[in-house]
Amino acid sequence: MVNVSKLTMGVAFFLLWSFLPVQAIKILHGPYLQNVNEHEATIVWESDVNSIGWIELCPNDGTNFYATERPRYYDTGIGIKRDSRLHAVRLTGLQPGTTYRYRVYSQEVKDRGAYSSLFGYFAATDVFSKDPLRFTTLDTSKPETSFVVINDLHERDSLFLPYAKYSNLDQRDMVIFNGDMMNSFRADSVYFKGFMDTAVKLFASEKPLYYVRGNHETRGAMAEYFHDYTCPRQSQLYFTWQQGPVFFIALDTGEDKPDDDIEYYGFNQYDAYRSEEAKWLQEVVNSEAYKKAKYHVVIAHIPPAMDKSAWHGEIEVRQKFIPILNDVRVDLMICAHTHRFSYHPHAEGINFPLVINSNNSVLYGETNNGQLTVKISDLKGKVIFNETYSSK
Repeated sequence: MVNVSKLTMGVAFFLLWSFLPVQAIKILHGPYLQNVNEHEATIVWESDVNSIGWIELCPNDGTNFYATERPRYYDTGIGIKRDSRLHAVRLTGLQPGTTYRYRVYSQEVKDRGAYSSLFGYFAATDVFSKDPLRFTTLDTSKPETSFVVINDLHERDSLFLPYAKYSNLDQRDMVIFNGDMMNSFRADSVYFKGFMDTAVKLFASEKPLYYVRGNHETRGAMAEYFHDYTCPRQSQLYFTWQQGPVFFIALDTGEDKPDDDIEYYGFNQYDAYRSEEAKWLQEVVNSEAYKKAKYHVVIAHIPPAMDKSAWHGEIEVRQKFIPILNDVRVDLMICAHTHRFSYHPHAEGINFPLVINSNNSVLYGETNNGQLTVKISDLKGKVIFNETYSSK
């Protein structure tokens, strides 16, 4: 005999559950581009719950994104789709100087067992009511290029607007963060709310972004996970790229004090790290790609030591990197860290010009007709630095 009261109660619970608001998955942060070169690009984003993630990619050929099923590229590791809030997909096999359209997807992982799993709702970037996101790969044969360098923002994301305005950022090929974009990596939210969310709104979903670590990114409870957010599918945080006639070297200069300083509580090992990086740097400058490039620009957060007042990090840069760079052609080294602008065209013991951008100015450069012009503008748009370097 059917228990009517229990049946009624069961139906009531079902109806109540059916009309409860559904907590759909959301893409909270991103997407943003990392490590774009001629043949690959990495795209990073974060959802609000654990999920699997993938990219749908298609050529910029004028067809509707919905014209056909687009190939999927999953965020995977050791053959397994990553179950995570933070996702990064490395796209390879791309063509130089080619524009691609893309959509990012996350699907909630509600339960994951040994022999079963339960997936939830999807979230994706919009390709229905707006144009799909797009990016263009680099091209070493491109006759000219341009770039913007921003450093020492220290979570002051409001500075992006004047920096973008005075550097004509929307017309530049790429943007470079030269360290200390945060005060410390103490929480995931610092990375996004402190600067990256604003960068995404302005440019980072579609313009190549290269992030060079500063000493403040090495601090905080999340510091060891920085590589998950920046250069996430690369082996190291030092790297190279070339756009048009300019070969860029990004050096990771680590911390500014000795490894055993009380401020680091026994976590740091940067002296050994920089020694390994120096071996890599020697291989880079010996490469044919480096030798063939018209211009050579080195990006490093901490500048080399200039005098006896230098801190340990500056001394390490001077001792380990400068001798290697002195033996080859370097057109300009761009540094940050000091929060003061300075220019050193003929520093003693350094065979190339060095410019240090302040924490309240934006640096931008472009090549044109055999010359590399670099300028710096302050927060009022006044040009405080303007130098030209000729290809030799």
